[in-house]
Amino acid sequence: MTISRTRMGVTAVVTVATLFALAACSTAEDDAPSAEGLTVGSIDLAAAGCPTDIVIQTDWNPEAEHGHLYEMISGDYTVDADLKTAKGPLMAGGEYTGVNLEVRAGGPAIGYQTVTAQQYTDDSITLGYANTDEAIQLSADMPTTAVFAPMDINPQMIMWDPATYPDVTTIAELADADATIKYFGGAAYMEYLVGAGVVPLAQADGSYDGTPGNFVAQDGKDAQQGFASAEPYIYENEIADWSKPVDYQLIHDAGYPIYASAVSIRTGDLEEMSGCLTELVPVLQQAEVDYFASPATTNEMVLDLVDQYDNGWAYSAGVAEYSVETMQEIGLVGNGTNDTMGDFDAERVAKVFDLILPVFESLDIVPADGLTPEDLYTNEFIDESIKF
Repeated sequence: MTISRTRMGVTAVVTVATLFALAACSTAEDDAPSAEGLTVGSIDLAAAGCPTDIVIQTDWNPEAEHGHLYEMISGDYTVDADLKTAKGPLMAGGEYTGVNLEVRAGGPAIGYQTVTAQQYTDDSITLGYANTDEAIQLSADMPTTAVFAPMDINPQMIMWDPATYPDVTTIAELADADATIKYFGGAAYMEYLVGAGVVPLAQADGSYDGTPGNFVAQDGKDAQQGFASAEPYIYENEIADWSKPVDYQLIHDAGYPIYASAVSIRTGDLEEMSGCLTELVPVLQQAEVDYFASPATTNEMVLDLVDQYDNGWAYSAGVAEYSVETMQEIGLVGNGTNDTMGDFDAERVAKVFDLILPVFESLDIVPADGLTPEDLYTNEFIDESIKF
């Protein structure tokens, strides 16, 4: 059975007991990676005030979308298969930076809670992934500030069978064709699509469980959510009972342009970490450029980690290769509206802010008092010269 990625929506809840149990696990001692024989190069993150171990919490199992992080870990890495972590000397352009990088898997590894909740449970986490809408949702109790956008466009999409709906090219047209659209219940984007009149409430079905069973059983009559960087390849090449193309539209193109998986810091740590971030964020930017220029070695690491973690997550070399190609081909990664990769467009963040506030109001979710779009991100640490 293939299990697709899940993303917690606006109704995500994890008990306090579970949170503290997860925190205890995540800070367990493990074998330190070896920096023996490595000389600090032109970038010294330790001297910039970075912690000895920079910990980045991701939102899912290892995959190509996280390649920009694994790109920074040298071949001498250690794995904790129980905690689902990979750790090694943090490298920039092949040079040692004086610190280590630990990348932690999310999703099942953290009980499917939000990365932000994990950040606020475990203060050893330096940075974590957060979507724009999630940052707004959790701003009152768990504020975060995004410092780097590895994805210019959110890969989340709604997909359908082109044979069943040959004239459909958009989610709105799919709804007009009376299709039921299955998604993970509580997803903020669907609340928006329903509220905006794009998808009738009666056709929004929050019962999607991350498996292909219903889509196959319904012979494509129902549409469902997915990720443009994975499912189209998986359904055509790896699900034997389907084995044909799907069509899709990105949620971004349907009018909901959040930044997905933005690398974010607890807002209260921003000032103290500014010296570190000044040096670290350009390293993050360049690592992404380097990864997409030559992804093969890092993809081998991703596949190795998937194998060692062994938690039921299936991920093949074919999916990784497709993901890298597709992310570039359809602009999921890129330089945005300017010549800089990884920065945030102020007008776009403001648009998302204005779109989501009425949705949260209808759900009795109250963001931080006085919150503004500018509170959600900063381009202060971005090196504008780094681009694809």
